[in-house]
Amino acid sequence: MKKQVMNFLSMALMALVLFSCGGGSGKKGSGGKSLFTPVSSGVPYEMLVVIDKDMWERPAGRALFNVLDTDVPGLPQPERSFRISQIIPSKFERGFRIFRNIIDVDIQPIYTQPKLKYSRDSYSSPQMIMTIQAPDEASFEEFVNKNKQVIVDFFTKAEMNRQINLLKKEYSSVIAAKVGSMFGCDLRIPAGFERYKQGKDFLWTSQDRPGSEVSLNFVVYSYPYTDKNTFTRDYFIHKRDSVMKLNIPGSLEGQYMATDSNYVNVKEFSVKGEYAFEARGLWYMENDMMGGPFVSHARVDRPNGRVVVVEAFVYAPKDKKRDMMRQLEAALYTLNLPQEQEIEEIIISPELQEEKPAPEAVN
Repeated sequence: MKKQVMNFLSMALMALVLFSCGGGSGKKGSGGKSLFTPVSSGVPYEMLVVIDKDMWERPAGRALFNVLDTDVPGLPQPERSFRISQIIPSKFERGFRIFRNIIDVDIQPIYTQPKLKYSRDSYSSPQMIMTIQAPDEASFEEFVNKNKQVIVDFFTKAEMNRQINLLKKEYSSVIAAKVGSMFGCDLRIPAGFERYKQGKDFLWTSQDRPGSEVSLNFVVYSYPYTDKNTFTRDYFIHKRDSVMKLNIPGSLEGQYMATDSNYVNVKEFSVKGEYAFEARGLWYMENDMMGGPFVSHARVDRPNGRVVVVEAFVYAPKDKKRDMMRQLEAALYTLNLPQEQEIEEIIISPELQEEKPAPEAVN
């Protein structure tokens, strides 16, 4: 409890400082957005929930807490999806309003059914505020449990979009040039990645953090597209293992990277309206003790009859890996196949209603 209180107080102090520096109520521009919008406070994957204290402890509040407190998939040890703080509605003013991720719980009998909606950059930038409306606590609890993945994905994608925006401004030009010359694609990964190893239709780049055992890695490789069976869990593991065994050996003979087939989850999704395949799980070094998490995106380059795979993996035996992996994962979305346009942002959630700020009246 003491640790939670200290976390909350430090967040509040940071918010007040940033609010006073950024200005709280600048002039409004077109669309109702302030010309002097302050920079949002908080760190990535930090969440502020606006809810009555007693309700927070009752089943409705516990349901929301449990959704936000779920483990991040694909990591070797349990790590929570978000760092969570709670504030009562009467205290939600001034500095607290500029937090980057906010959930506003709105339970009133005036509503006929539960609903999710959101607004962006209402009080600061970048900022996402999700409002969960419900007529009563029972329907709120049921609705939150039913939409738990929507809620988690919403804020996860919002954070990844912030990272993508940063990568548009600053990225490794060395690796971007190499990916362009080898694959005819564009890829923006964080600055600092300069070392690379090249193989046949394969590129591996890594960055070691000084004074630690942390190693951050990206790989890009391609292979011929045959048919829809190319995108199955078994085929992916087989192809990944063959590519990694050839290109990422260990320090001793008989050591090479492999996939832990017991811990691989796959799903289909869409990038720029086109089919994509995601694999997330654990890797290990055969005949060695090394291992860690990975996430891969496989895309079809139809004009060239091939599959292009971009992957991020981490080795960090003594460190938490959530933020590292999510930062690297965001870069996978920047892959542009030949003739493709740059992605503006990951689609947050097409089924959710976005509230636009009303333009301020001109006196």
